[in-house]
Order: sequence, then structure tokens, then C-alpha cells
Amino acid sequence: MSASLHAEETADSPMALPALAASTEQVSVVGVSSGGYMASQLAVAWPERFSGLGVLAAGPWGCSQGSLSLALNQCMMTRRGLPDLDQLEQRRQDYAERGEVGSREALSQLKVFIWHGENDPVFDPRLSDALAEQFSTWLDAPDEQLKVVRDKQAGHGWPIRLPQEEAVSPEMLGDCQEGGGSHVLSCNKDIAGDMMEWLHPRKEVQDPQQDGELLRFDQAEFDAKGLADVGYLFIPPGCADGDCGVTLALHGCQMSHEQIGETFVRHSGLNRWALEHEQIVLYPQATTTLGNPQGCWDWWGFAESTWQISPLHETRSGTQIEALMAMLSRLQESTPQEPSEALSQ
Repeated sequence: MSASLHAEETADSPMALPALAASTEQVSVVGVSSGGYMASQLAVAWPERFSGLGVLAAGPWGCSQGSLSLALNQCMMTRRGLPDLDQLEQRRQDYAERGEVGSREALSQLKVFIWHGENDPVFDPRLSDALAEQFSTWLDAPDEQLKVVRDKQAGHGWPIRLPQEEAVSPEMLGDCQEGGGSHVLSCNKDIAGDMMEWLHPRKEVQDPQQDGELLRFDQAEFDAKGLADVGYLFIPPGCADGDCGVTLALHGCQMSHEQIGETFVRHSGLNRWALEHEQIVLYPQATTTLGNPQGCWDWWGFAESTWQISPLHETRSGTQIEALMAMLSRLQESTPQEPSEALSQ
């Protein structure tokens, strides 16, 4: 692909997230580490709104059960053993009875891509296998809907392959085997392309000649604890007129713009695939706080009320889930008509 990617100059103030009349059919949510956990939470809470789920370096849905101690000791490392999948299924069923997650029928229709590095020093890869086992019980045809990739060399993060025309300084990337740095791993592997091809098989745009736009948008109107002021949106040139699919891409801990600049939103590989396949990519951004110093997405309940014994962070009522779904809904709204167009109809 010869077409390059560029960012709009928005030094003054970010734009409002636009209504783009995006498709409701080709919609995926993907994420790495805490973003992977959040991606699963979104897919289980609203399975009817998504067609695909991609998870890198994260474990079973519901793993933390609202406990930071469990999150650290059973969902990243396994000092307290592996999570009980039957117990987590009961948790999902309890939520379903209260209308806090989607139906089992809708969940069974998803396509799912799961990846982990087996040289990961931060995350026990067996938890990724547990996630695969969990989804294999939910999907109608796991052999056709579920793809699991285990990388024997990779560490913790999001592996990438940079095209020759993209130059990135070495300090902006993590080591493939050890992770670290930005957790955008220099592995010479296009995981984004492999994942998106699995989740969204569709006709390619032949030889795209125009650049896409990487825009900064104001997240303040989607007010939720733990969200940064600014997020990013990638729009291929053919998507301003509507009917393009959408991918929500969720960074991991220590991977937001606040911490690594635009490394993830520019170099994940998602934009290149999106340009060739006319797919909008939404990059919401989390922020660091006293209770969340690494800028993670809320997969253990920190963004909910401190008095809640059982926070609803993984449900439709979760404050971050509500905000992220509101962003998706905005992109799927029809573009407002110009007055002259409205009068002529």
C-alpha cells in the first residue's frame, strides 16, 4: 500500500466526535491488556451491537469480579490460581437476568480473535487460554467463529510490522520478546491485519490513493471517571459519506496518549487495514488518576462508586461502558442535513 496516513492539525482544540452514519453491521471492539478486558466487557454487555471481538493479552470476562486483589493475583498473575469459569458464568447469568448484559443468543453470534505472547512477563498466558475456553462455550460454532493465536516469542503488548515508509524511533517501541516501553512491540508481525481479516472479511478498496484522517476529538461530553479529555478517530476518505464499519480500539495500561504520545494510534496497524477496507477506527483514551496511576481501562471497578460492594463496571450500567457505547452511537448517527437538503425533500 502506497497511501500514507496523516493527522489533522488540531493544536487549538479537539473537534466534537462527528456523526458519520456508520454501519451497524460491521462493528468490532478490540483491545490489549486492560483494553482487552474492557473489549470483552463491551462485547458481553452489548453483543447485539458488535459483530467481532479481538483480545490481546487478557483473560476471561468477569475475571476480577470487582476486586483489585483478584485482578492482580488471579487475572494478571495466577498466585491465587486460575479463575473458576463456572463461577464467572453464573455471574454472567445473574447479570443477564437483571438485563445488565446481552442475551446468550446474541453473544453466540460473535466472531472472536484471541492472541497472547507466551514470553509475557506481566500476564500469565494460561489466562488467555481460559478466555478461549470461556468463549468456546458461548459461541454457536467455535471452530468457525473463534481463532486463537499463541506467539512463542512475544512478550506483553501489541505486536506490529512497520511498512518501510513508516519510520519510528526505537525508543517508541517495546522489545518483542520482553515487552516494555510503549508496549507497541517491534515483532515484524501484523497482528492487526490478521485480526481484522478474521473479524471483518470483506472486499478491499483497490489501490487507495488518498490519505485517511487521524483526528483528535473531545471526550469531555462523554463524561466518565477515568477518561482523558481527548480521544482519536481515524476516518478513511470514503467513510465521510456513511455506511462504513467501525472498530473501537482500546489501548492497554501505560499506552494512552498521555503516556506514549500517538505511538499506538498511529502505528498499531489498524489504520492501514482500515484505509484498505473502509473501516472507521475509534481510539478512546483513558487517563491516569490517583486510583488508576497506569491509565488502565476499568476492568476491576475503580470508576464506580466507592461505596458499591459489587461495582457494575462490566455491565451496561458501568460508567466507562456507557461512555464508550455513547461514542459508538454518535458515529452511527446520521449526519445532520443541511437546511437546503431538508427543504427539498
